[in-house]
Amino acid sequence: MSSTNHPIYADIILHTVFFFLSAMPMMDNMLSRVPILSSVFVILLYSVTHFSLAATQESHLHFQVANSTCEGTLYPDLCVSTLTSFPDLTSKSVPQMICSVVNNTIYEVTLSSSNCSRLRHKLPNLNTLEKRALDDCLSLFDGTVTELKTTIADLSQSTVGSKRYHHSQTLLSGAMTNVYTCLDGFAYSKGHVRDRIEKRLMEISHHVSNSLVMLKKVPGVKKSSGDEVFPEYGKMKDGFPSWLSQKDRKLLQAAVNETKFDLVVAKDGTGNFTTIGEALAAAPNSSTTRQYRFVIHIKAGAYFENVEVIRKKINLMLVGDGIGQTVVKASRNVVDGWTTFQSSTVAVVGDGFIAKGITFENSAGPSKHQAVALRSGADLSAFYKCSFVAYQDTLYVHSLRQFYRECDIYGTVDFIFGNAAVVFQNCNLYARKPDANQKNLFTAQGREDPNQNTGISILNCKVAAAADLIPVKSSFKTYLGRPWKKYSRTVYLNSYMEDLIDPAGWLEWNGTFALDTLYYGEYNNKGPGSNTSARVTWPGYRVITNSTEASQFTVRNFIQGNEWLNSTDIPFFSDLS
Repeated sequence: MSSTNHPIYADIILHTVFFFLSAMPMMDNMLSRVPILSSVFVILLYSVTHFSLAATQESHLHFQVANSTCEGTLYPDLCVSTLTSFPDLTSKSVPQMICSVVNNTIYEVTLSSSNCSRLRHKLPNLNTLEKRALDDCLSLFDGTVTELKTTIADLSQSTVGSKRYHHSQTLLSGAMTNVYTCLDGFAYSKGHVRDRIEKRLMEISHHVSNSLVMLKKVPGVKKSSGDEVFPEYGKMKDGFPSWLSQKDRKLLQAAVNETKFDLVVAKDGTGNFTTIGEALAAAPNSSTTRQYRFVIHIKAGAYFENVEVIRKKINLMLVGDGIGQTVVKASRNVVDGWTTFQSSTVAVVGDGFIAKGITFENSAGPSKHQAVALRSGADLSAFYKCSFVAYQDTLYVHSLRQFYRECDIYGTVDFIFGNAAVVFQNCNLYARKPDANQKNLFTAQGREDPNQNTGISILNCKVAAAADLIPVKSSFKTYLGRPWKKYSRTVYLNSYMEDLIDPAGWLEWNGTFALDTLYYGEYNNKGPGSNTSARVTWPGYRVITNSTEASQFTVRNFIQGNEWLNSTDIPFFSDLS
């Protein structure tokens, strides 16, 4: 019985008493009613006392359950107040509690979306960048609602196994990333727009953070042995994460002339379309069953267009004729009034996306600052034998689970950045010649919360200078990375580092920010730039000395790779080698 109902019962008793008295025949002597009134008063007093005691006991149990469930959260007051607002809390399982919190969060996201839409159309004197930042928020909120609804669907199943657990963890991590990305869009504005939306967005983020902690308390789920280091990315099979199916791996490894295509893009008119955008619009809105992959061949040529694989375009595969042969190029950048989020030449948010043999380029140049070649916020996305070419912020690994194999990434400042759970395997990372007074930084990982299952893992890769940097590399300092956000997490494993790496290895973002909360690790690397004897001494930096810890960053243990990479035909290895 819910304690909220006890006042109702007392009210019923009171009304019954007065009804009884009013129905009595009128008596000349009012004193004759006194014994009856006294008896009724005693009964009423006992009933109210009984129900009040029961209410107190149940209220105490209510708070006990809430406090226990919220233990370990970063925002316990919010967590407890939210849980105790559910009248049936004591009868809920942990997954049901999370679903209730997430459902409330969806409502808050919807309100934030409506508010941003109103500001976008009614707030006077908005500049172009602010309008585009609000557009980013609206797009990100749409994705957030989808991720939160899918989380509820996962946790509403009769059993929550390891696969659903990690899927929910990924989706919640992505939802939180979306919130902060929305706010990042206002980094160069005066602040009056951000001030109008930030409070509610922070509360949304805190609800998601609390949900991530509660998720760890779901009983009967086998968590990763390295859960506090890197939650599971996934297992590997034949060199690829298992979430790539056998059929997809064959597609990736097959020669172009041996592949059956659903559509062909050719600049010379010999295909179905002459632009990539037209082909993507013609591709079906696939189901989420992942049983069918729609394959588009992009013939050799330079395609000058900004391209987006929207959320409805699930399980698309783009196949080019090779690095430097099929090139997608554009030049949006922050200096010219685009947000970093919108500056990408190609953006992908349709889950299950695969690209092979394509160069993605942003040709804006180093003086234009942030200018993204490719942004991926697609879960279970994979890139094989592709190249990514730009200067600052080349590759935006925005969110969810991603895999890059035998790819070349070129850039200068923070040129691999974002908050996905991502593994780079057998890739080449090339630092280019930056502008004067700039430094080269390979990574800027953006993990905002210690409960997110995100990070950058660079495994068996080559860290080197590009051709334009080689003659002048002594004139520019080059670092492995810096902490973009408070819980930034990046590791280099079994990789080869050329002599361009500064002996300190890593660079601060701003003073002591994040130095004791980040996780930066190096394990068993080779080459003249891999010497760790003069590395930074930050609390969050470590030289990893045992394979058990290092193994938490592999495809097997970080992105559930064995559950999805088998379908892509991309080769991969599950472990450290």
